[in-house]
Amino acid sequence: MTSERDSVLHSWCVQSEWQAPTIVGGQGARLRDDAGNEYLDMSSLAECSNLGHQHPLVVAAIRAQADKLCFVTSAWGAQPRAELARMLLEKSGFAGGRVFFTLGGADANEHAVKFARQARGLPHGKVIARERSYHGASYAAMALSGDARTQTQVDSRAFDVLHVPPPYAYRCPFGSASDTQCGERAAAAVEAAILEQGASTVAAVLMEPNAGSNGIVAPDNYWPRLRAITRDHGIPLIADEVMSGFGRCGEWFAWQRHGSSARPDLMTLAKGLTGAHLPLGAVVMSAAIAERLQQQMLNTGLTYCGHPLSCAAGIAAMQAYEGEHLIERSRLLGEQMFSVLKRMQERHAVIGDVRGGHGLFAVVELVSDREARTPLAPWPQLPGELGELLRKAMAEGVSFAARGNLILLAPPLVIDAGELAAALNLLDRLIGELALPQAAAA
Repeated sequence: MTSERDSVLHSWCVQSEWQAPTIVGGQGARLRDDAGNEYLDMSSLAECSNLGHQHPLVVAAIRAQADKLCFVTSAWGAQPRAELARMLLEKSGFAGGRVFFTLGGADANEHAVKFARQARGLPHGKVIARERSYHGASYAAMALSGDARTQTQVDSRAFDVLHVPPPYAYRCPFGSASDTQCGERAAAAVEAAILEQGASTVAAVLMEPNAGSNGIVAPDNYWPRLRAITRDHGIPLIADEVMSGFGRCGEWFAWQRHGSSARPDLMTLAKGLTGAHLPLGAVVMSAAIAERLQQQMLNTGLTYCGHPLSCAAGIAAMQAYEGEHLIERSRLLGEQMFSVLKRMQERHAVIGDVRGGHGLFAVVELVSDREARTPLAPWPQLPGELGELLRKAMAEGVSFAARGNLILLAPPLVIDAGELAAALNLLDRLIGELALPQAAAA
């Protein structure tokens, strides 16, 4: 049998070092490889399989749509496209708005910026984003990202993007004394950048309402303050909900935790939009933005945007989230998971911080010295001890995700409570078995 190592390039790795099981099936929160091994998925793979694997409602919808119509150009209408747009506008409260469908998260973020610039009449208007953020791996999306992996490949200034410090309360770049103070100062940094550049030159502010792969969960006061600042200066706020949407953070969309007054002007979606059953992204925009674009030529397009099969999967996914009460379930199980992790922190000195708790998403940050908050390895290097923990977990049938010194927990919203408890017990045991520097073990 031909190995993928002989024919496929894989993301975010040295190709000669790539090794992973070949997955041939899955159900619920579990995956099965070609050797018959099962793995409990504690990351929803790339934080996208919110509905688990092979959700029967979504699979059936794809089959039914394939029997009727597989493809029509986006220049023509398609029933599933219109229905999914209606559902997204309803759940997000963007009454009178519009939806532009893309192929994934990176091009959704690119198009959101494009629409904001067009609506503002600033084709080269500046975009303010955050350091240590991630918005995709196409060139423009890399420029928008403040990620260590992307900033070595692109000059953000060439794309009229500037980055401000993040609301990273555990390691506050402003030296704040509290989470609330860090949130306030991080939001103030955005306003300072707007004033320095001149509000009339800034086309948009692009931010993640909750953590992505960066592992930073903003203090509760950050997003409402950011919304107030951008509104005061008349600048569109774009919420990157690619990872945080569709129940991941305990709401349909993470910004909704702060109420309708915190609604952004544009919102980008992907991943959980179809539960990863088919590729699909979207830009949801307010009525005000849509109105500004209504009489203008929209100089953009994607051959497969709003693909009927993907939109049918999206409709079924949204029906599953609602019909199976998965948003509420995420909130409940997320609280339980966060409580277990906080107790785990009390037992293990290597756990410096536990963040999240708003849904089935949490971040565990590992340190070599808790008092000094020294990361177990320099960001974004994966500590050898954590790599060994991941290997041991896989050998016991559980797949955890990590980046740098962070363990990222984002299981499918359909995970059984018993499965979740067993995975957390395993994590507790493996963290206890870590071979640690003396400072952390003390």
